[in-house]
Parts: sequence; structure tokens; C-alpha cells
Amino acid sequence: MIWYPLHSPMTDRIVTTATPIESVNELVARFAAGGKPRSAWRIGAEHEKVGVLLPDGAPVPYHGERGIAVLFSKLMALGWKPVEEGGAVIALARGPERITLEPGGQLELSGDPLRDLGEIDREITGHLAELAGPSRELGIAWLGMGFRPFGEPGDIEWVPKGRYAVMRAELPRRGSRGHDMMKRTATVQANVDYADEDDAERKLRAAMSVTSIVTALFAASPIAGGRDTGFQSYRAHAWLDTDERRCGLLRLAFERGGVFRRYVEWALDVPLLFLYRDGGYREAGGVTFRRFMMDGIDGQLATIEDWDTHLTTLFPEARLKHYLELRGADAGPLPMVLALPALWKGLLYDDDALSGATALTAGLSWADREALREAVPRQGLAARLPDGRTVRQVARELCALAAAGLARVAPADLPYLAPVTEIAETGRTVADRARAALARGRQQLLATMELTSS
Repeated sequence: MIWYPLHSPMTDRIVTTATPIESVNELVARFAAGGKPRSAWRIGAEHEKVGVLLPDGAPVPYHGERGIAVLFSKLMALGWKPVEEGGAVIALARGPERITLEPGGQLELSGDPLRDLGEIDREITGHLAELAGPSRELGIAWLGMGFRPFGEPGDIEWVPKGRYAVMRAELPRRGSRGHDMMKRTATVQANVDYADEDDAERKLRAAMSVTSIVTALFAASPIAGGRDTGFQSYRAHAWLDTDERRCGLLRLAFERGGVFRRYVEWALDVPLLFLYRDGGYREAGGVTFRRFMMDGIDGQLATIEDWDTHLTTLFPEARLKHYLELRGADAGPLPMVLALPALWKGLLYDDDALSGATALTAGLSWADREALREAVPRQGLAARLPDGRTVRQVARELCALAAAGLARVAPADLPYLAPVTEIAETGRTVADRARAALARGRQQLLATMELTSS
């Protein structure tokens, strides 16, 4: 979800003003400018889904008679405007809403930040209803899963976006699962506002404190290549080996004071994935943004637009922009898509719940947190913390905190928390449901996980 200008709205290309960055303080100030009074806080959701061709579940290509380009043309007839790059339609826009593509053709809906979960529900439900007809005409189904269940990376066509062409070359140099992450994973993310730097720091710390618990609760990706992997979240497993410099937990979240500067200093030392110049993307040669600011690249200095774009190539479990983006959950069925912003709203928009979420794992060392992040993809709710508690036990407490928080700040949103609370109580995840469906056959899995069925 783009809540401040990064790209021109109808080209998806970066708008460059060629204004060089003058100091690190300028970058810190941009985060400070994102603060909003509590009365203006909103909640946003970004929802990805995996497209498959019926009846066998093969990946949907970009080109071809049953490809995404044809699907986009059908949606354009319904009022969506094309966003083009190199002559290819790579996104759609209509008012504040935007339909974009991940590298392997995963479809993402981003819209305006909204006041309550009812508004988000109507937005996403309407999107799925509109998508269903044209998709069915082409024999396409969209699955609520965190990892593409059928097909290998080589079976999946790359979306023709310039930034993905550079990323596909660069990411595998720093991890073996970069292409899997790009082409086969899907997530649902929640976006939350902050009041000021202190509030942003508290929320980032709380999010990093419980992100592995959230990953376990929302696990929905046990299947890859048509087989049961034995994992709860194979999506999260893929992220464990995807360029650790820009991914995972942030130690800075557990330090005190000056979180905006600390985040800036971390981001400055992450290498650029690409540069956008003269209408195209190119490799940056492994240069960190700090070096780019100091010395330039090929005689060109770093601009604010370069910085804003660089921030979109950082993938920690919670990402700071002019808002906080919470990234730890698998994509899943519609009730789970709506449960994620409900959970985070209850935890982060109520002061008592916010403190309680951080306290749940306050006794963990940095090594403990890393070990938990590595254990959860396979073990899910059964993983254990060093004190002997299971993740499921902590998840129950987390859901109780979120429910109490929602009851205080937005009681009308409480029903949306029910699906994730049930998972915490029963221990049965969406991954378990998917695994059971696959045991009854490929068609049963597709039917169980389809989002756009009538």
C-alpha cells in the first residue's frame, strides 16, 4: 500500500526530481513527518493471492490466451486504468485502489487506509467478486495460500517488470531461496499509523516481539511442488534464506530511543538492489545507499526518490515507512485476510495491549528470537520458547490481548478476530486444513483454498 508518493500513478514509474539528499537528518525527518494524531489513525491491508489454471492448478502465465494480460484487459472493461511499463500492462488503478503483480504473477490488491474492518471487508469482498467473473471465463482460480502449491520455479513466467529483472539476478547471490520468495510466495500485510517517534518505536518493538507468533497463527503454506513439505509455513521457510541483509528481525527494534535514526542508519548500510534512471532499471553493483549518498554512482547523486524506492526493497518482518507495515503472515482465506488487520489493530492501537504484546516475549534474548523465527516455519504453534511455553500458549495470550484492545478502541471490529482466536484455541491452522484437503486430492485442495468461487 502506497500512502505517500513513490511512483507516478498511471505509469508505475518512479517520479524523479533530481534533488540530491543533503543529509541523514533529511531522511530521519521523512519518518517523523509520517506521524498522525490518534484521531487520524487508520488501518490498511495488502492482500496477495496465487493464480492457478483450472483444472490442474498450473501457474497462470502473464502472456497467452489464458494469461494475466488478457485478464487485465477484461478488468479494464470494468473501469480499471492500465499502468504500463515497456508496453506491457503491469498494474491497474481505479481511484485509490491498485491491483499489482508480484514477480510470479501473484495478484495484490492495495487500497486506501480505512477506519474500520467493515470498510476493509467491503473493499476486499468487492474486489474478489469483481475478479471472479473474468477469471472464471479464462479458467483461472485464485488461492488463499502463502505458497504456490503446484509447479516449480521454472514453470512460472516472470512478470515483465524492470525491477524484477534486476532483482532476479541480484537476490540469489545472497541466498538460495530468492527466486522461490519472488515467484511462489504470497502474504497478507497490515499497515498501521503512528503518532510520533516514541509511538513508532513502541509499535515496531511490539511487532518484532510477536511476529513469529503471528506467523504460526496464520500459517497457510504446507504444500510445494504438489507435495506436503511437512512445514506449517513454507513461505516463512523461504524467507529464511533470502538476503539476510534486508530481511528478518531487526535488532534495532529492541534498542531504546531514536528509532527513526537507527532505522535510517540500518537502511543506509543495505546495498541497493537497483537504480532507476532514464526510464529503466539497472544494477547498482552492490553499493550501499550510504556510499551512494557520499560518492554517487556514475556521476549521479542519490535523491529522495532513490531513498523512497530503496525503502521498498527492504523486507524486515515489520517495515517502517510513513506508517508501519507488518509482514509476517501467510496469505490465506478471506476470514484470515480480514483477521490480520483486526489482530494488529487490537494490539497496536490500544496502549495496554501494546505493552502486553511486548511483555509476552520480553525475556527472550536475541539468539532466542532468531531461533524461534527459524523453528516456527516447520513447527508452527507446536514450537517452544526457551521457558517451555509453546507458541500456541503464547498465541492464546496474544489473541486475548488483541480482543481486549479491540473491545476498547473498536468493539465493532471484534468479530473479525474470531477465526484467528479459534486457531489459537484449537491449534488447527489453515495449513492443517490445506494438508488434509491435499490428502483427498488436488481438486479438493483447489476447491478448499479458492478465494473467487461463487
